[in-house]
Amino acid sequence: MLKIAVPNKGALAESAAQMLAEAGYRQRRNPKDLVTLDPDNDVEFFYLRPRDIAIYVGEGTLDVGVTGRDLLLDSRAHATENIALGFGASTFRFAAPIGTMSTISDLEGARIATSYEGIVETYLAERGISADVVRLDGAVESSVRLGVADAIADVVETGSTLRQADLEVFGDPILSSEAVLITRQDAPEPDGFAVFKRRLDSVIVARTYVMMDYDIRVDQVEKAVELTPGIESPTVSPLHREGWVAVRSMVPRESAQKVMDLLFGLGARGILVTDILACRI
Repeated sequence: MLKIAVPNKGALAESAAQMLAEAGYRQRRNPKDLVTLDPDNDVEFFYLRPRDIAIYVGEGTLDVGVTGRDLLLDSRAHATENIALGFGASTFRFAAPIGTMSTISDLEGARIATSYEGIVETYLAERGISADVVRLDGAVESSVRLGVADAIADVVETGSTLRQADLEVFGDPILSSEAVLITRQDAPEPDGFAVFKRRLDSVIVARTYVMMDYDIRVDQVEKAVELTPGIESPTVSPLHREGWVAVRSMVPRESAQKVMDLLFGLGARGILVTDILACRI
């Protein structure tokens, strides 16, 4: 039975549970449950602190885990990213009082407060910068005002919290993070992992694409197919109306509206777009 670690709370928990449910796996009904058994799919889910998941997987206690890329790298666990899952995106950056620092080299000899000690120490060491990393469990924005640090390294979303603390970001982003599927590094693939990964891949594809159907004149098919090439090739079927065909193809979700406009300009009619709930590519 495949043992899978998933976040028990926080920003990643709800999205992870939704993806797993879309992949056909049973999820816990009570948020206080620590374990959920899914015998029909031969898997067992363990709900853990997101920060601890990489440790359990790296030690081989659990086979697979869903956590953030930032938490994986910060843990320095013997685990590796397998696939990116497309949710929980965040950017990790340095910030300092407005006008005090502009490049990473300004951090030489500085005190840097962060909740991600492992990431920051590795990043600085790779660039030959010597600084004092101060680990805090949260609210690192207040550390500069309270005299604990000269700069901070933290997840930045809108930047509003930084502005409230009179801080500004500088330098290149340290890390772009999102939810990832992890396995133990340099270990054989666990039994059942291929099926589990394939199901998650199918959810990612289903979320990325939509199914587009339309009718078009035969003399415009080649131009239309250039707009909707599909994964392998679109399906083209003759219609009862002479000189017309029906086309069905998978189209990237983000460009679907533009493609519809272009198809309409070619003379396509009856253009329909539907969500894909599941697929195997």
